[in-house]
Amino acid sequence: MSTRILQGNPSYLFATTYHLSSVSLISSAMVYPANKHVIKTFKYLVDLLPEGERAKPQVVLLAGEVVGFRNDTDRELVFRQESNFFYLSGCTVPSSYLLTAYQPGTSLSNTPSVELFIPKAELADMMWSVPPPSLTAAKEIHDVTSVAHPAELPGAINTLLKVLPGALFHTLPRNSPLFPTLAPEYTEQVLNPENGDGAVTDLYLLPAIQRARLTKDADELALVKHANEISSRAHEVVMRVLGKAVKNKIEASLGTGVDRPLLPGEWLIEKEAEAEAIFVASCRREGAVHQAYLPIVAASTRASTLHYCCNDREFAWGPVKPHDHHNNNELAHGKSKELNPQVLLIDAGCEWNCYASDITRTMPVGNGGKFTPEARAIYELVLEMQKQSFEIIKAGLHWDAVQLICHRTLVKGFQKLGIFKTPDSSGSGSWNSEEAILASGDSSAFFPHGVGHSLGMDVHDVPSASKPAINSTIGGVALGHESFYTYLRLRLPLEAGMVVTVEPGIYFSPHLLAAIRNSNHINHEVLKKYEPVGGVRIEDVVLITETGYENFTTVRSDVAWVEGVCSGEL
Repeated sequence: MSTRILQGNPSYLFATTYHLSSVSLISSAMVYPANKHVIKTFKYLVDLLPEGERAKPQVVLLAGEVVGFRNDTDRELVFRQESNFFYLSGCTVPSSYLLTAYQPGTSLSNTPSVELFIPKAELADMMWSVPPPSLTAAKEIHDVTSVAHPAELPGAINTLLKVLPGALFHTLPRNSPLFPTLAPEYTEQVLNPENGDGAVTDLYLLPAIQRARLTKDADELALVKHANEISSRAHEVVMRVLGKAVKNKIEASLGTGVDRPLLPGEWLIEKEAEAEAIFVASCRREGAVHQAYLPIVAASTRASTLHYCCNDREFAWGPVKPHDHHNNNELAHGKSKELNPQVLLIDAGCEWNCYASDITRTMPVGNGGKFTPEARAIYELVLEMQKQSFEIIKAGLHWDAVQLICHRTLVKGFQKLGIFKTPDSSGSGSWNSEEAILASGDSSAFFPHGVGHSLGMDVHDVPSASKPAINSTIGGVALGHESFYTYLRLRLPLEAGMVVTVEPGIYFSPHLLAAIRNSNHINHEVLKKYEPVGGVRIEDVVLITETGYENFTTVRSDVAWVEGVCSGEL
């Protein structure tokens, strides 16, 4: 099997990717540490069990993801392994199974049995695509005890039932569309009295594995960091292409009269889709197979839609108004067209070996690559919200405190800009004090989402573990107005080893502003000046440490640099 080194990838050697399975081989010097994850998961699982069940042998039985097909056709959908299966196996071969056994107080607690079952290569596989690896090759590239074909799985289950009497078999929630289907024949085999006294439960594995995934080890952090480095460069590539156009180093008419398509270096970004294409192309060029989520590329007032994924509009040509998302491109086709000042918000990140990145940058378009005064003021305020967050983040801090400080910073900033009234300017005493505005919840109309979330194999990682049903807020009391936390995906005290995003934003969405159009805290005439900005979000990925954080996002976000690059001056 031939291998190739991907430049810039720290200490990892990857092999040829198997078609449909996205199998990435880490060299013999570094195999994905699935066995460590198995032990970590079992320890959390045993702690969740009733006291009388903890000493029993514990077995995990998982089905991997299968290749999907588009509706009623034979055309494959892009395959991506189910995250929990990958976490415990490191295997990205479709239609695989995992069987692993553990028992506290025995040798299995330090060296659990981990059996991987991958499909046998058939002639059709070799004819249509690259087949799964051989058993020998798979054993070399996976951190498991043994590798066999799925036909051997029933025999392996019977063996465990005999050597581990009374074993408790754990599965992910059965009959759930959220996880790969585990054929009932396997659980029925466990429950068959003729095979012993095994039992099956789906109550404990998911919370245990999500709790294990909440903090990352050094190998996982290297993958997350590399994904963010690739994505950071992709964001900068888009900015620099915009800057080249400002300096007339890319001509919109280049290639006219020439019987060939434009080459990448000749592309001019005039549409959201073109910016998305350049971002994705940059990631693919560095070896990233998947995007971690659908890229959000929103120009002008469309940047006020949080998960805008249409990416199908041209930039705004003509006056930028609050309802320019209705622009049907009538002004975007003449040679004399003039690009209006606006922002371009790009929230996008690639995935590297099943680990995600998540970065947002907001950049100026038009106006010579410079922000308008209003857009700059909002951008600088969002930067300040992020800065204030960074100053308090460390292990032990409850994430609610970060959410509150962002709202507090927003209120102070809006008071300076005149969007929110102040006691002095209104003459209404304490009615417009910072605390009164915070208590009103009006700031949620401008910053409705959470300041960040867990990140790992999934961009919104381990949701059940990140946002427990009962939130352990500081002192048991929620901080600030309840609306601050409605859409917050992380509500925990931070732990060293967590990876989270820090992504404050300010938006002028007509839908959200409708609820506060009559608020006495707002100077509505001043607000009108800022509504055409649309929205600004700045997002970095950080590792939580005992004393602070480490930022994995390498593309800069300070105003001077962003304007310098987008104007072509840097």
